Amino acid sequence: MTPPTRWLEIAVPAHAEAVEAVSEILSRVGYNGIAVEVPLERGRGADHTVKAYILEDVDAFAKVSDTRDALGHLQAFGLGPIGELTARAVEDKDWLESWKAEFVPIRIGAFVVRPTWSEPDRDSVEIVLDPGMAFGTGLHPTTQQCLEALSTLQLEGRSVLDVGTGSGILAIAAAKRGASPVVAVDTDPLAVDAARENAVGNGVAIPVGVGSAAEVPGRFEVVIANIVAPVLQRIAPHLAARLASGGTLLLGGITAPAEAATREAFSHVRLEVLDRNERDDWVALALRR
Repeated sequence: MTPPTRWLEIAVPAHAEAVEAVSEILSRVGYNGIAVEVPLERGRGADHTVKAYILEDVDAFAKVSDTRDALGHLQAFGLGPIGELTARAVEDKDWLESWKAEFVPIRIGAFVVRPTWSEPDRDSVEIVLDPGMAFGTGLHPTTQQCLEALSTLQLEGRSVLDVGTGSGILAIAAAKRGASPVVAVDTDPLAVDAARENAVGNGVAIPVGVGSAAEVPGRFEVVIANIVAPVLQRIAPHLAARLASGGTLLLGGITAPAEAATREAFSHVRLEVLDRNERDDWVALALRR
């Protein structure tokens, strides 16, 4: 009789502001991505728990150690508190199918985001992504806010730059609504690989490169940046430099307490707030020159 496959469940408590960054790190080692447990009390800073599963094999110790080191480096970004990583053995051979069953297609604005194993939806603009691949699974409020904005923005034939693309979900969404050309960048090579793979899987041509707004030549009619607020504030001049005259800048990933400082950073580069959306203490802004 074949012994059951043994897995390690890696769990990390994280403040809401840090959930996406922690999710991205765990997705580097997690089998088929990650899962996020949301606290029962919303909007009070209660911890979320980000979980990933890895095979308990000869490489498991190194994967856990590398993940713990990467989480330590997040503190430099000034995100909300991140708890200690814990790992425990799991022997339930059916856990993967049970986990998959929790992820169903999600309708967000004009889009339906669905995992690869679900049935196609021919009546909507589909984005096919497995959960937990870098930033942006379609589940987090910041991703939803940006997708809703892209649902109503005029994109046909307009040039788009997605800064901090993560899984590529927002760049893919723009391309599927007719934007062209669409360019995406991320400072994480693993996210770049994931975004390239996801673009191919969704049948859209998007050049994805390693870097940030400062490394991209030219100007774009729409610029998207769904990143944490401290980074947005730091790269505000570079984002403004990439925006064409009369263009629209979409910002996501801003916690409500960080909104004022973020607005100030972009007012210094002569961008005006046109629209604001708040959900679960997350703020998205649309700006223009």
